[in-house]
Amino acid sequence: MPQGINDITSKLFFMTKIGKKRALVDAKVNREKLYTLDEAFVLVKEVNTTKFDASVDIHARLGVDPRKPDQSLRGTVSLPHGTGKTKKVAVFCTPDKVQEALDAGADYAGLEELIQKVMGGWTDVDVVIATPQVMAQVGRLGRILGPRNLMPNPKTGTVTMNVGEAVADVKSGKISFRVDKYGIIHASIGRVSFTADKLTENANELLSTLLRMKPSSAKGIYMKSITVASTMSPGIKVDPKVVR
Repeated sequence: MPQGINDITSKLFFMTKIGKKRALVDAKVNREKLYTLDEAFVLVKEVNTTKFDASVDIHARLGVDPRKPDQSLRGTVSLPHGTGKTKKVAVFCTPDKVQEALDAGADYAGLEELIQKVMGGWTDVDVVIATPQVMAQVGRLGRILGPRNLMPNPKTGTVTMNVGEAVADVKSGKISFRVDKYGIIHASIGRVSFTADKLTENANELLSTLLRMKPSSAKGIYMKSITVASTMSPGIKVDPKVVR
């Protein structure tokens, strides 16, 4: 074999070699086992290797066809223990609603000035809420907000006259979810610093909501697989049958 190919092979080997810490972490996770939620979250905390308070995420693969309108699931759920993250909220509204939004904890509230800010490329927010009257103007921002999953939508409670209540819900732990093109729901349900019990309760709230939303037209197994993981940790498989 030519020397050049040997050199490339050696470099690839060292680039893909698993570190000792990651190897120890991987050894703790049984890839063939389906864990209960309680077991999975205890393990998530054990295998976390980050020095920061990592996010804990859940990925649920559903037996739905997102191409069909009635199976393209999206909605919201209020997690009993929140997400551990303070979300930045922007509210597009008429002047009479601005103070209500700000009093509820909105980080930004207004209309024309906010619209111009977003049109200039600013999207440093996690949730966007709007009142029905201003949606025609906010619609101009679809090309910017849409790809970032920030566009207000009545189905997620982000188009409403009750902007104060909507802001308070988001700040207290209400999250939005949407099935992707592969039929998977991805959601952040807490932080590694949460107790395993709190993570389990948050996960159960989301999963039970998904069960209640099962489309009547969905055939076969609905909850196909569930995986939980923290930032940069290996995925841990959860037995879908434990969802209730």
